[in-house]
Amino acid sequence: MFNLIKKDLIILKVQLLLFIPFIVFFAVFATHLSPAFIFLLASIFIPINAYIYDEQAETNILLNSLPYTRQEIVAARYIGAIAYMILSIGVAGIILYLCNYGYTIRDIVIAVGLFFVFSALSFPLFYILKPGYIGLAVFVSFIVLAVVLPPIVQFLAENLTTITNFLTNLSAFTLYLSGATIAIGLYLLSWIFSRTIYLRKDF
Repeated sequence: MFNLIKKDLIILKVQLLLFIPFIVFFAVFATHLSPAFIFLLASIFIPINAYIYDEQAETNILLNSLPYTRQEIVAARYIGAIAYMILSIGVAGIILYLCNYGYTIRDIVIAVGLFFVFSALSFPLFYILKPGYIGLAVFVSFIVLAVVLPPIVQFLAENLTTITNFLTNLSAFTLYLSGATIAIGLYLLSWIFSRTIYLRKDF
């Protein structure tokens, strides 16, 4: 399974050269953006590109001819995404620090939570949608999430006073713990869902 995870780094070595300039660009020219958003962009860079590459190159046909079970192939994707997320956030943190772009641990925690939620919603699409539509669907989903989510949260905070008061009375630790539990729970459910679809898929 380790070789399946390492495969993405080998295949995407050219795109990985764009990763650092990609983060530097945001650190220098997008100072108005939340650091959490930049960390989120960094964390999904490798996993999403790996999925898109596999879709274009029809790698799944090759993978299914190798001595790996379909469960291992899906597991490698989900475990690998976490590994690349940690690595990417570490590199992005160093770049932002060198560029004097201020951020806190809170920004990283929020980005990690959003990574789990976004990945949980987008990864199954690569097993459901037909090739050719996946990359576009994920890109549109990310834009919609980035644009629609903040106004929705603001609307709920302003109009659902009961929920707002309840959340305000919770400690920061409880909020972060609850958020982490929900995000990781969604990721695990997404993993199970993707595995079920992949086991039944014909190549």
